[in-house]
Amino acid sequence: MERCGWSALVVDDEPPIRAELRYLLERDSRIGAIDEAANGSEAVEKLLAGRPDVLFLDIQMPGTSGIKLAETLRNLKTPPAVVFVTAFSEYAAEAFELDAVDYVLKPVEEARLARALDKVAALLGARCAPVPAERVHRLAVERGGHHAFIPVSDICYIEAKADYSSVICPTGTYLANESISSLERRLADDGFLRVHRSYLVNVDEVHDIEVTRSGLMELRCSRIDAVVPVSRRRAAEAKSRLGLT
Repeated sequence: MERCGWSALVVDDEPPIRAELRYLLERDSRIGAIDEAANGSEAVEKLLAGRPDVLFLDIQMPGTSGIKLAETLRNLKTPPAVVFVTAFSEYAAEAFELDAVDYVLKPVEEARLARALDKVAALLGARCAPVPAERVHRLAVERGGHHAFIPVSDICYIEAKADYSSVICPTGTYLANESISSLERRLADDGFLRVHRSYLVNVDEVHDIEVTRSGLMELRCSRIDAVVPVSRRRAAEAKSRLGLT
């Protein structure tokens, strides 16, 4: 009998690891069909053909790395949930920057994999839930162990800190328990622009633009003495939003 549940794609260049992960996934009733890919190119073909619900992705592989593949997936309208399964803990911050659901270290333990699948369930469930029409007016933050709400209009820019974010305002710096990618989506209608993998800026705060000797753009905020860098990859969009093109 065919199993019901999420379709999964396991991407790893080592067959024994794929086999072990398949065995563990088959023991979880939430997983249905399981496919495998040995490298990034094969994974792309199977992603386009089958559109799996969840992707279990190794980071270091011949050819296209898992990080590069995850970056490509962000261009899809509805990308699969991504769980990185790797032996290298130093990539954790970069993985969460790419909106990975979880980061599981090898050798994978069944209980740890189950917790990752709990996070997949939360993400896939949220995608099906109705999206609130209300705009974000206040942001929940923390500073010095105290929780507070700050008006979105008070924010000058936001800087990524792993799967957290530093929120910089004229009154000081606060911590938000959200990734910068999550805040980018939530604040898109409030005039915030992603200008760098690590920076999200309030466009209304930009009062001066400088170009360094190396050709990189830097934005200066009006209410605080701070410079926000613009990456080369996001420069064209930043210029467009700022009325420079």
